[in-house]
Order: sequence, then structure tokens, then C-alpha cells
Amino acid sequence: MSTGTPIRIGIVGLGNIGHYHADRIVELGATLSGGLDIQSEARKRFTEEYDVETFEEKDALFDTVDAVIITTPNRFHEEYAVAALEAGLDVLLEKPLAHSLESAERIAAAAADAEGICMVGFNNRFGNPVEVLKNYQDEGRFGEMKHVEANYVRRRGIPGRGSWFTSKDVAGGGSVIDIGVHAIDLALYFLDFPAVEEVSAVTRSEFGNRDDYAYVEMWGEDTGPEGFDVDDSASAFIRCADGKTISLEVAWATNRPTNDEFYVTGTDAGALFDRASHDLTFYESGIGGSNHLTETAVETQANDTHKSEQKLFLEAVRTGEQPKMNTVAEGLQVQRVIDAIYRSSESESAVSLATVSPPTAGTSSND
Repeated sequence: MSTGTPIRIGIVGLGNIGHYHADRIVELGATLSGGLDIQSEARKRFTEEYDVETFEEKDALFDTVDAVIITTPNRFHEEYAVAALEAGLDVLLEKPLAHSLESAERIAAAAADAEGICMVGFNNRFGNPVEVLKNYQDEGRFGEMKHVEANYVRRRGIPGRGSWFTSKDVAGGGSVIDIGVHAIDLALYFLDFPAVEEVSAVTRSEFGNRDDYAYVEMWGEDTGPEGFDVDDSASAFIRCADGKTISLEVAWATNRPTNDEFYVTGTDAGALFDRASHDLTFYESGIGGSNHLTETAVETQANDTHKSEQKLFLEAVRTGEQPKMNTVAEGLQVQRVIDAIYRSSESESAVSLATVSPPTAGTSSND
């Protein structure tokens, strides 16, 4: 695509996250060409807000755009992503890759055969503190990265009981696949996506299915416990190649304080990244002059991580070159860990993934 040619973007799934992406597409100067949703009210609202045509059938939208951003409920990711890739479009697919490992594998196969690019929406990687941390890692400041303690814990934060988020059939799971997916991705990203060898986990459903679930606020409408059949918290230990490990705590609801902290531990230094506050602190030691310990607070500018993610996607669409981050291969690795967490909890035993190779930089056959 030539530099001066406007990139025509379509949004598939016109709920709140679809509007969120549409706002940023407009801000970045791309052309928002249309939207797709099976709900007439969603289409009407999108047309009124953005003054673009909306469609109920995917082929009608695909004929008018160069790329799509897919923000549907998880169960429908495969249907639209595979169709878009087969139509020659570029795709930005919101996390997770799919609602199940089997569906994610079919998306990955379609992406590998496609002419277009496919990115997965792990926006937390684009935070300025994360980029500073990765830069220091690339410079060798941490030595050999060994362990990540990953927390994505809400004291009370179940999203809309009775919505698709709390339906296993549509979402594929609860807290693990909704917010745990971000924690798993960041932890693997900090460790440079090593091969995952074994996962041991326990998932719980202790709050969302209760009539007396107490909360102060809720994203979405609460229709009660009848529509809740997923996990609301989980604990996991993930053993990777070369002695690298991840400890994971995830919760939509729990009786402990909210926690969004990631502790990154290397042989020469460590770091604490708070995903919520964007605070970043480095921990180092030395013997120069005298034995000493050092804590260094890093101050960065705030940035819109979704907007930064979309800038990378639009540049990839413009150049036709597969991005080197947020690849489908990485998304599939995250999905395998999610699947192993659920299988480990169900079987009450550790699950081996030792035969699964780590992701490579890209997945497209035209890399």
C-alpha cells in the first residue's frame, strides 16, 4: 500500500470495545470505513456516532475495507478472523486469540496461509514503563531473566454477571481468559517467550455464583448468579525451559486487596512494574566502594497503549510487513497456557507442555 493511500478500517463487533478502537482509529488519521454487528441496535448506534455504513453480513463489510479490527465475544473470533484473512484483509484481533485452544489453532493455521498480516491485541506491552523495562533487558541490565510474579487481581470486579463474559460457552472461561490472559502474556513477554514445559493450577468459582455477592461497582449490568458458570479466580505455577518460571495470581473477585504488580527477577537485577499506576522500580546491588543495594524509580510519560498498538498495526498494513511483536504464534502460546491452567485444575494435577515449541517471530507464510 502506498504511503499516501488512506487505510480503510472496519470494526467487527460494535460494542464498547469496538467504539474504543474506532475512536483511536479516527485519532490516528486512518479512514474508519464501516462496522459489522449482528445486533441492529449496535449498528444504529455506531452509524450515529461515526457517520459510517454498518453491515450485518461480513462479506459486505470486507468488500469495502483494507483491514479489520475484531472485537466480538471470544467464541466468534475464529469465524470473522478466518474469513477476513481468507478475503486477503489484514487483521487486528482482540485478545484472547479465541475461546478455546482448538479454535485458536485454526486461526493460527489460517494466518500462516494468509497473504495479509494478523496481530493479537495485547495492548499492555505498549506501555512506556514496559518498553523501558524491555530496553534495559535488551541492554543486559537484568543478566539472565529467571522469574516473573504476575498479579492481575481485583478485589471486586466481575464484569456483568449474565453477560457473555460470564458464559463459558461464549467466553471460554472467566477471570483467567479475560484478564489473566494479559498477565500471562506480559510474563512470557518479559521472559522472551520461552518454551512452557509444565503448568500446575487451581481455578475457583467462589463469588460470582452467589446471591450475596457484594460489590460497589460493576462493569455491565448484573442479572444475578444464574448466568455465571466460569472461574472468578485462579492460582498457577508455570515452569518454562532453562529454569524460567512464572507464578500467577488472577481474580475478578477475592477477599484481598487489588493487585496489578509484576515482579521481574534476573540474575543481575530485578524490577517491579505496577500495571495500574504505571510505576516502575529497579532493584540492583553492587560491591563498588562498599556492598550496597539500590532502588531506582523510573518516571515515564503516560501513553494510550491501545493507540500505540494500533499505530504498529497501521504501519504493518501500510508496509505489508508482519509485525515482530503481538504475533499469532505468541497468542497461541498464551492460549496453550490458558488451556493448561483449566485442564490442570480439572484434573487436579500438573499438565505437561514439554513438546510444544516456543513461538517464532511471525506466523505468515510471506514473512
